[in-house]
Amino acid sequence: MGQGNIKRFSKKEKRYRCIICGQSFVVTKGTPFYRLRTAMDLVTIVVTLLRHGCPVQAIVEAFGFDERTVATWKLRAGEHCRAVHEHLVQQGAVDLQHVQADELWVKMVGRRVWMAMAIAVPSRLWLGGVISPRRDRVLITTLVQMVRSCGSSLAILVCVDGLASYVTAFLRVFRKPLRTGHKGRPRLVLEKGLLMGQVVKQYTQRRVVSVSHRIVRGTPEAIAAALVVSAGGTAINTAYIERLNATFRSALASLVRRGRAIARKEVGLKAGMYLVGCAYNFCCYHESLRMAAPDGANRKWHERTPVMAAGLTDHRWTMLELLNYQIPLSAWVAPRRRGRPPKTTYKPIMPLAA
Repeated sequence: MGQGNIKRFSKKEKRYRCIICGQSFVVTKGTPFYRLRTAMDLVTIVVTLLRHGCPVQAIVEAFGFDERTVATWKLRAGEHCRAVHEHLVQQGAVDLQHVQADELWVKMVGRRVWMAMAIAVPSRLWLGGVISPRRDRVLITTLVQMVRSCGSSLAILVCVDGLASYVTAFLRVFRKPLRTGHKGRPRLVLEKGLLMGQVVKQYTQRRVVSVSHRIVRGTPEAIAAALVVSAGGTAINTAYIERLNATFRSALASLVRRGRAIARKEVGLKAGMYLVGCAYNFCCYHESLRMAAPDGANRKWHERTPVMAAGLTDHRWTMLELLNYQIPLSAWVAPRRRGRPPKTTYKPIMPLAA
């Protein structure tokens, strides 16, 4: 797009044509509205209700849609939000500074799974989440790899709980090759500015009886300085990721404790997680991120969303804008020629006589 290769194909059907590959496509190609007969505004309203924690049964009762239709719209919206998150957030352009990670368990039909998520404290940016049936090193390592794909620098402060897998995953993933110019595989070394602390809680009958702070990597002075720069409190804590967990539990119906809207499949749970997470990043103002408006402005505060605070966009997106965002495709490659290859033509050694 934007290179002069897209021409109008049908004004009535809102179709366009690429003059390079010769293919025609509808304007909703690459969005959750592709090949839907329902009005775009109505689908947006239903997805917005799902994002705010409205159960599917309530939407079915109010609008008269089939339950499978609403579930399909949710899956489409969640998959689209996952692609948008990977395209805009997981590109290594975010100044993380301070990251907190935590996991919570989700009750499903006949079992329960674990959902691990991470947040960048200075911008309150949701960095992504991973769902797994087991709370093991694979789950934590996948989350840490996602955090690294978002950050522009590995010199950050990490605050997690007492799970030992976090220490192993961060110390393994946050390594970079040390190029020496010699042959062979380069040695992997840790970033010098990587700081890490843990909040270890002791429980008795499901109640927290004591909390201790453990420094895994770095010095107390360096961690205190990083907390001041990132405005992440005065001591090692996981308060911000805990608040984000509460936000997800209030916005996703399947995460509500002792609720009736229990998730049945991990695919639907993952779609809901990305739908809520992207709406939290792009469509919701965060009160702690607002800044004082300049003198003479009509408003006292300049509201910001997490992606605005991270410098990824300059305005607050609407839900319709989020669902209509089209991710640029990769460069078109000509299809491989089928059949017998053409015979090789050799140039004559001597010029032909006239």
